Amino acid sequence: MFRKGTYKFNDDPNFNFQLNRVIMWGNGDPEEIKSVSKNIVDSASWVKELQKLSEKAEKEGRIDAHIGYLRMSEFFMYDSDPQKLETYTKAKNLFYTHNENKLKEKGIENVKVSYEDGFLPVMVGKADGNCQGRILLHGGNDSYIEEFFEALCYFKEKGFDVYLFEGPGQGGVLREQNLKFDSAWEKPVTAIIDHFKLEDVTIIGASLGGYLAPRAAAFEKRITKVVAWSIFPDFFDILLADDPVWLRVVMDFMYKVGLAGIFNILYKKMMEQSELIKWNLMHGMYAYNAPDPVGYVKKIREFTLKGIGDKINQDMLIIGGKDDHMIMTHLIHEEIDLLPNVRSLAFQLYSNQDDAGSHCNIGNMKLILDTMISWIQQMNSKNEHLKSQ
Repeated sequence: MFRKGTYKFNDDPNFNFQLNRVIMWGNGDPEEIKSVSKNIVDSASWVKELQKLSEKAEKEGRIDAHIGYLRMSEFFMYDSDPQKLETYTKAKNLFYTHNENKLKEKGIENVKVSYEDGFLPVMVGKADGNCQGRILLHGGNDSYIEEFFEALCYFKEKGFDVYLFEGPGQGGVLREQNLKFDSAWEKPVTAIIDHFKLEDVTIIGASLGGYLAPRAAAFEKRITKVVAWSIFPDFFDILLADDPVWLRVVMDFMYKVGLAGIFNILYKKMMEQSELIKWNLMHGMYAYNAPDPVGYVKKIREFTLKGIGDKINQDMLIIGGKDDHMIMTHLIHEEIDLLPNVRSLAFQLYSNQDDAGSHCNIGNMKLILDTMISWIQQMNSKNEHLKSQ
């Protein structure tokens, strides 16, 4: 079900990660990707090369790969591109058409949960056999619900009821309904828990979900266990974690005194020099409903465990990657300090020796899911024992 290992395709760490993501979560072929990887130097060339691979796979009848390439070609399209929504919609519709029989065979249901002026899509899979617990699963800053389909199936097969969803700022909720990110993640989570009348929930959040899931747990106590599938104490700290301390001091000062014009000039210069920064800012302004780079930074400063971490009193597992190109592992110390009242805390750091050192441990999905399952089982046993005393 899950592939193992990562590949060096591109010198740009973000393009390289996203190309591996196409393989691990999008059914891409390593040799095909390798053949075009050196042509990818910016967002436009990414779109061009991934669309070429998508067309090739379609002609050859490899529909899973066709869908994966098509979906990820949309990833680097900016919101001003008229192809973006069209490409996303085509990939999404193809996924559900192609997997219609599989969804039926596995008893997986797609449910719309009312939320604000729209709805949250939830993919529901009930446990095969005796139920060991309820899992609420979601992604992060740039995820698609369909990427986690195999994870849902795996948890289901291992005896869990799974509720996989997209919230504001993610996937179709962003693209089709224009609902933007909200740091108060407990709002969509509570809507889903209420709809399905859930109790004793384990919430799992990947990437930015490493903040979102704990944030929800701080305010929604029907969550009893939290899996942060990335170190994520503070979005702004993560943004600057690899930069010199003086830059953080200067940016903090500029932010506090309101030097918005200089801020925007600085960010525009940075966008010219780094494709990763350009994509982060362009996507960020779109997904977080910010008018300019300064507005985006103001928004992400709301995404922090500072001031709320002491409200998290559940069992918590944090999983990181030693060679994560987006999140510096030393931030785990900051995160632990922000969690004084957790019932229990476990931290698992994987490396490339495990094929799991990358962001979201992209090279060894089975290992990570097994880690989560083992931890949930341990917490269930521990809590049952405490109840019996």
